[in-house]
Amino acid sequence: MRRWRGRSARWVGAAVIGLVIVTGLVAAAQEPFYKGKTVRIVVGFTAGGGFDTYSRTIARHMTRHIPGNPTIIVENMPGAGSRISANYLYKIAKPDGLTIGHFIGGVLLGQVLGQQGIEFDARKFEYIGAPVNEHPVCALTKASGITSVEKWMAAGTPVKMGGVSPGSSNPDNVTRAIKASLGLPIQIVTGYKGTAEIRLAAEGGEVAGACWGWGSLQATWRKGLDAGEVQVVLQVAPKPHRELPNVPLAINFAKTEEARRLLEAAIHNDSVLVRTYTLPPGTPKDRVQILRKAFQETLRDPALLAEAEKAKLEIDPVAGEEIERTVAGLFKLDPAMIAKLRTILLE
Repeated sequence: MRRWRGRSARWVGAAVIGLVIVTGLVAAAQEPFYKGKTVRIVVGFTAGGGFDTYSRTIARHMTRHIPGNPTIIVENMPGAGSRISANYLYKIAKPDGLTIGHFIGGVLLGQVLGQQGIEFDARKFEYIGAPVNEHPVCALTKASGITSVEKWMAAGTPVKMGGVSPGSSNPDNVTRAIKASLGLPIQIVTGYKGTAEIRLAAEGGEVAGACWGWGSLQATWRKGLDAGEVQVVLQVAPKPHRELPNVPLAINFAKTEEARRLLEAAIHNDSVLVRTYTLPPGTPKDRVQILRKAFQETLRDPALLAEAEKAKLEIDPVAGEEIERTVAGLFKLDPAMIAKLRTILLE
């Protein structure tokens, strides 16, 4: 009897230990990957510009929509019109779902055009989405004397416009495209690390202004717009923005079919790519889907929308699948148009 009790106790003990192990394994299997982790958003421009502002706003809210609620931080990696950060994401960042890149979409077209310094294949990135379908505008300071597109066309000398690097969607590509297609007198002063530096240069009189997305410009240059010291004189988009009904469209000043096609290929078609959020090639598909879902939910989150509204930060989400299709379309451009774009945007 005493021997039976001893065996029984050992069986019970073993069963309890086994149950604990199994329970632990099940719990571990159900524990979200992102629990206790830190996700980095690597921004290809300096702090204070539109790319940085969008990223910090999204980071504050996206953690609620990722199972496991990871910490999300923003790091700035400026240089070469964000090509440095794009190359980093492709070649160095681990494809573990913990590093998100936010570089300008124009570098994706840059690969098709054979731009130097590009060390990635855009078709292999994993795209999460974009917070806004870009709506480029050109804004100039009142002090420059260019307060309308008519005054710009009549300027006797080239008007200095800020840029970051040849091949960047904006300001550079937009500025080069309107110069080539509309014949506007422009001197591009490029090499600034971001739009924050361009704003300072414009306010200091180094340049007259620059062309970049209304969703970013209205948030980051708000003080100048409200004071009437900065004016939007041209929209480079297929249709007017609802907030800019009286600002003319660049496409309406194009005098030839070639000029119209140039604006469409270089700027209009690029709009969904400009503010992409991207993962390294080889990131596990289940984590890509988790982040795509979380990204879209974040952009519909009332708390984020309230913060964006307060900051005048435009939200018009683009899905990762649409970005994938648009990138694929870049590689189907007509060779003659590629040669034309290469000359205008990169040389």
